[in-house]
Amino acid sequence: MNWLGLDIGGANIKIADGCGYAESLAFPLWKRPTELASALSELLTKAPPAGSLAVTMTGELADCFATKAAGVVAILKAVAQAAGSRNIAVYLCDGGLVTVDAARKEPLLAAASNWHVLASYAGRFCTEVPALLIDIGSTTCDLIPLDQGIPHTVGQTDPERLAEGSLVYTGVKRSPICALVSELPWRGNSCAVAQELFATTHDAYVILGYMPEEPDSYCSTDGRPCTQAHAHARLARSICADTTMFSWAEAVEAAAIVWRSQIELLAASEVVRNEPSKVILSGEGEFLARQLVKRLGWSCEVVSLTDRLGAEISRAACAHALAVLARERVQS
Repeated sequence: MNWLGLDIGGANIKIADGCGYAESLAFPLWKRPTELASALSELLTKAPPAGSLAVTMTGELADCFATKAAGVVAILKAVAQAAGSRNIAVYLCDGGLVTVDAARKEPLLAAASNWHVLASYAGRFCTEVPALLIDIGSTTCDLIPLDQGIPHTVGQTDPERLAEGSLVYTGVKRSPICALVSELPWRGNSCAVAQELFATTHDAYVILGYMPEEPDSYCSTDGRPCTQAHAHARLARSICADTTMFSWAEAVEAAAIVWRSQIELLAASEVVRNEPSKVILSGEGEFLARQLVKRLGWSCEVVSLTDRLGAEISRAACAHALAVLARERVQS
């Protein structure tokens, strides 16, 4: 049976077939909740044919929904509308794969379950040694300990995992600069950063060259392209300046400070206190995960899903993992 995995987030939707196909779509769910079904339909039309869909989500946290339970129900309704005659299975954060009706009855188990599916998939790379999955995406970072290939966290829900440090709510695209630094260098001194959504980590990493320019992408704070020139302008506004007052050299220096601050934030998690025998890296922020491993001084074996599967699949790793696990479970 052919499966498609759907990972429905608050800012992105990712789809994969577990056999080499993967696609990521920027979709601000909090702005366009009524358009989710049509966005899913478009993705399904472009994807390889499959008779079954496996679904995981984090989009229920979007503030267009009154509660997370209401978000889960709304997302499942949109999936059902888009699925047509396809069978649907919903992944739970305890590892279960259930029907839509069952997921509606336990909505908080269906909420924010994508970390578990990816960790369960990553476990095949470390069945005999203690390991750590580091998945860094556009918005968040998951730090999931693996014990003989099995996810081993104290908590399951987002608040529980935030409290223990296995979820760090910071990513390489959408995290506001003002959430990471309170001041930046300017004209030989320091200048306070405005507590305003002028720039994000994506701007810093485009400036530093860690992430490519995206001239056709307008998913930025000001709606302008994701290029170095516009990133420079957005970063300047973080200190209430513009590019005539904030040089390119100052922008590069400021971006480097943002980069170091984000690494230090990740390094402060209790989860990375002890070095594992192996680290599995995934997500479009894999470059940052590598730098975190270096910052921690670890010399353990590193497994890169980008190297193993390709950049697009690593970016949509949760959707890929879900399609693979669903197919394996049904065949077994």
